[in-house]
Formats: sequence, C-alpha cells, structure tokens
Amino acid sequence: MIPRVWASIDRGALRHNMQRMRAIAPDSRVLAVIKADGYGHGAEAVAHALRDTRSTSDRRPRADWEADAFAVACLEEALALRAARVHAPLVVLEGVLSLEEARLGLREHLQFVIHDEWQLSLLEQLPRGARADIWLKLDSGMHRLGFHLSALPKALARVQARPDWRLHGFMTHLASADDDTASALAQAERFDAALGDTPGLRSIANSAGMLADDSLHRDWVRPGLMLYGISPRADRSAADIGLVPAMTLCTRVLSVRDCAEGDRIGYGGAYICPRDQCIATLAVGYADGFQRALGDTGSVLLRGVEVPVVGRVSMDMTAVDVSAVPDVAVGDVATLWGKGLPAEHQAAAAGTIPYELCCGLTRRVRKNYDPPANAAVSV
Repeated sequence: MIPRVWASIDRGALRHNMQRMRAIAPDSRVLAVIKADGYGHGAEAVAHALRDTRSTSDRRPRADWEADAFAVACLEEALALRAARVHAPLVVLEGVLSLEEARLGLREHLQFVIHDEWQLSLLEQLPRGARADIWLKLDSGMHRLGFHLSALPKALARVQARPDWRLHGFMTHLASADDDTASALAQAERFDAALGDTPGLRSIANSAGMLADDSLHRDWVRPGLMLYGISPRADRSAADIGLVPAMTLCTRVLSVRDCAEGDRIGYGGAYICPRDQCIATLAVGYADGFQRALGDTGSVLLRGVEVPVVGRVSMDMTAVDVSAVPDVAVGDVATLWGKGLPAEHQAAAAGTIPYELCCGLTRRVRKNYDPPANAAVSV
C-alpha cells in the first residue's frame, strides 16, 4: 500500500544525537526522555535504537544501552517498554498514583519520582522489606510538581525511616531554561540551598538547561528534545549544536492545477490568488497532525524548494503554491518537517513549539525506521 503520510525515523541520527549530548555534558549520566511515545518517534523503537551491542577490546560486553536510563511520564508507558523487552533502568517522572501502581513498579523494577507527601504515604503501605526505588523531586520555582523546599527535611526523614527503600537522588525541573538562563540559575541556587550537604545525586538540566549553563549539568542530565535532533532554544539551531533530525515527515502530491488571479483556494475561499498560480494539493491535513494553524503561515519542501501553504489546512488535504517549482507532478514527495526543513521552523510558523508538532502525529501516520541503528550519519 502506498502511504499518504509517513515519518521516516533515522535510528542512526538518534545514536548520533546521544553522542553529541554525551559530549556536551561529559561528566553527567544521561536520563534520556522517551515519554509521549518518544515524542512521537515511537518509544520502543527509540529505546532499541539506543541499545549498545558493541564490545570492549577484551571482549567483555559493554552496558546494554547508550543511555544510562530512560524516563517516561507514567506507569502505562513504562509497562509498554517492559513488554517490548526494554530492560534498561526506567524512571517514571510523575511517580505513583495508587498502591497498585507501586506494587507493579516493584515487580518491574521501576524508579518513581516522588513529588508529594501523599505519594510517600502510598509507598509506606508497602510491606517492610519491599524495595522501592525513588527520586525526590523539589519545587525550586516552577510550582507544578515537587516538594516545597521547606518540606524536604520531613520528606527525607520519612524516606530514611525505610532502609528497604533506595533513594537514587534529587531532581528539580527548570521552567524557563530555553530563554531565561538567569531564571534557571536562580532555581539551581534555591535547589542547592535546600539540599545543602545532603548526600545524594542531583539532576537539574533538561535539554534547554544543558545548553544554558554547564553548571546545571550535575550528576544526571535529562535530555528529551535534543535526542530527536531538535533545538530547545530559539538562539541556537539544531545544526549549531551538531544535532541531526531523527524524524522526517513526508506526504505526496494529490493534484496539480493552474489557478487564475482571483481564484479562491480551499474552505471559505480564505486564500485569493493575487496572480496566476500553480497550486498543488497534498495528501495531509490536521487529522494527520499537520496543524490547522499552518494555513497561510507554514511551508513544505518540494523538489528541494521551500513553498508556502496557501489557504486553510483541512482534515485530509493542504494546498501549496508551487509556481516556483517546475514540473511538479502527482505522486511527488513533499517534506513537512525534518531534514531540509527543521521542525523548529514549522513550529514557529504555527505559533507553537516543536514538541507539540512531533507529539501531535496521529495513527494515520506510518512510521518507517531506517537506516539500521548502527548506520553512519552525515552532519
């Protein structure tokens, strides 16, 4: 079957981006974030693409995974990875919601990020001797999740009262590292002040934090967007950072027609041709995840030329002006974002962020995983 819309996922690019992140934070362990189905790239496939099958010179096996651990949002995502034979350390960022989840977490050897007293109360219902693997999350200024800094001593005392539990460390989340380094550093200062000389590993930096300031790297970094070859900061492109887009989203041309000056294109006739134009209709729409906001603002890459979206994006189709592209034909492939047309560029046109574009792909989009995980990547 000929696909209408497909996302080509370059597993070699994922490995390349992991190596770049290692180079950016060489003294930190990497908690690679693959929540939300790997930001739309396919969580199980992303994890397996980062499986390390190389051996050292003395033939002893290396660690099984390129990442030191993987992070997901919730238990369901963790269980899906375990079912897909991802046996790497898994960290559940939202922690537990019930005693049943805590028990499943024990069975599957999951690490839970604990951010509130009620979650500690759930874990305390586990029988003595049951090892719970946890992180404590502190609210250093985002005011979303995390123990209030003043509540840390009480929370820590409850954890220390359970010697059967394993405390992996402490983390916080940066609210504005993508565009406000001073704010990120202020959060880190509050985090440090609250912890003082408390023993334990620290984790502060997400992708944006990794680029904002080296002092934020600490023991663990938690990159998400950079793993997929997308820049988290407006002042630095992915190419500037040395990243390679892992996803290239494509569709096909359904029709090509000449339109006269004054012709109205698409629903509501929202676009009026200012001159004679050649208009191509693409087999993609908002039901695939190509956002309606891209109408009259977005663009696509067709035969190596960036051409504008014209009129409204509809459920299944999108019109583009191909007057500047000779010999466009039905069946031609158009790139919606990825290699040659960064997702950051398309997101800015839609007035959103690349996270939303990648996570917004629907089930109609076919994912193709190529080339093999050990293929070389050109930058």
